[in-house]
Amino acid sequence: MKELKWWQKTNVYQVYPKSFLDTTGSGTGDLNGVTEKLDYLKTLGVGAIWLTPVYPSPMVDNGYDIADFTGIDPSYGTMADMERLIAEGKRRGIRMVMDLVYNHSSNQHPWFIDSASSRDSEHSDWYIWRDAKPDGSAPTNWRSIFGGSAWTWCEARQQYYLHTFAEAQPDLNWENPKVRQALYDAANFWLDKGVGGFRIDAIVYIKKPAEFVDGEPDSDDGMVNIHSMIANTPGILDFLHEFKEKVFEGHDIFTVAEANGIEPEDLDKWVGDQGVFDMLFEFSHMNLEFPHGELWSQATGYTPDIIPRLKKVLSASQQATAKNGWYPIFFENHDQMRCVKHYFPATADRKRAAKAMAASLMTLRGTPFIYEGQELGLDNVAWGAIEDYNDISSHGQYELALAEGRTADEAMEIVHRYSRDNARTPMQWTKGKNAGFSAGTPWLPVHEDYRWQCVESEAMEDDSVLSFYRQLAALRHTGEAAGVLQQGDYTELLQEDPSIMAFKRHFGCREVYTLVNFSGQEQDYKLPELAGAKLLAESVADSSQGSLRPYEAVIYIKETGEHL
Repeated sequence: MKELKWWQKTNVYQVYPKSFLDTTGSGTGDLNGVTEKLDYLKTLGVGAIWLTPVYPSPMVDNGYDIADFTGIDPSYGTMADMERLIAEGKRRGIRMVMDLVYNHSSNQHPWFIDSASSRDSEHSDWYIWRDAKPDGSAPTNWRSIFGGSAWTWCEARQQYYLHTFAEAQPDLNWENPKVRQALYDAANFWLDKGVGGFRIDAIVYIKKPAEFVDGEPDSDDGMVNIHSMIANTPGILDFLHEFKEKVFEGHDIFTVAEANGIEPEDLDKWVGDQGVFDMLFEFSHMNLEFPHGELWSQATGYTPDIIPRLKKVLSASQQATAKNGWYPIFFENHDQMRCVKHYFPATADRKRAAKAMAASLMTLRGTPFIYEGQELGLDNVAWGAIEDYNDISSHGQYELALAEGRTADEAMEIVHRYSRDNARTPMQWTKGKNAGFSAGTPWLPVHEDYRWQCVESEAMEDDSVLSFYRQLAALRHTGEAAGVLQQGDYTELLQEDPSIMAFKRHFGCREVYTLVNFSGQEQDYKLPELAGAKLLAESVADSSQGSLRPYEAVIYIKETGEHL
């Protein structure tokens, strides 16, 4: 077996800086806030921090609309603050991972301002421009990811420009080698600063089809989701291999790409020895409620069959990366609902649900990615009106639901479940004002449960979600189970059980077993190979072999006496 690299043996923590810790009273989190909490993150076994974008931005999409790929937005601090964060992280064995948003820029980026000014400008073809149809309408009927047409008219050029996401996020033209080189130069700028890797945003959209044609409408608005029209267009891997050659190779870093729509059977083209990236965020386990693409109004919501389907897709991903590539394990990020709502009915005990997900996250094969607040078991929010929501996609999906004939109350229920603001409320540090996040007015309201669901409270409780995460982090990195959890192979168990997710990890002469009951009823199971196994961790006190209480998770270790 190959020697594991540093990023295969650690945990990654995703920080949403705007919501992490505000040290200035502005109401917005900042880089110095991340530096201040490095020691806290170390208690979770964190060896790398993925920072969502901190570049200069008009903040139409909370920083994913970038106006300068090599700067720091003043709301987050200065380049000196960034350099200090990198240095202080390295001193603690924690590396910073930058978010590269290379499908698009802000419409306030100097490149786009110049491109939009004239068809003869220096950056004229740095973006995707097309003439109108003969009747003056948009070139195609593609709907952007955030709702509404994916095309916006530019009066100066008398053309439309393409935006897979918001109108303020025009797509870059990757067919232009000058565009690609400029992006590579920006990535290398951050490598020179000493960052430890990159998360690459929305990468499946960078290659556009040779011809732009209308698609079959998927909703009453007469449009089709752009994802189905441009994602993973043939030829994209040629661009990405060039990216790897110009930036990634020769550096002790890791790369993980967001690649919604890549199937497990295609992973070998994207990751591993013959691929491009070290890891790939694929979303088969996150999209179980979306049979018709990313239309919230057509999502199924929680259904009891979600667990058998979750087991199936997780096992497929584990098997697909067993011998090639490496799996980034995640159940939350800045674009998703909180996992205590995602995989459990509304009646589930939230604390138990959070621990169940922790046991799954920290014992599967791969590198665990913990999202900000997940280690506290944070929940979704449910604000009263659409005006209360900051998330641009929530507003677009709300309007689309209304256009489809939903009532305002029905549209709000959809937003309550799927809004990206669910994951973006301020981090809950203390029982004091604004959960200790800010001395000012937070940019988003703090969740109302912060007095008992915060680091201060949970650090004092032996059976809290935070304490369980710390226990599991220790299991992964020290003691008798560490080698198995870092390097062991994966075998699914109890495949036919509709409520229990169970799997075995094996390495050397040890086996580690994880069993998680996703149902609200006690579940008995038969697993003869557990005979003689020792209990390592339990999410509910006084576990007994052969039975799992509602939403209970257990982890066992067993000596096999033989090396395989």
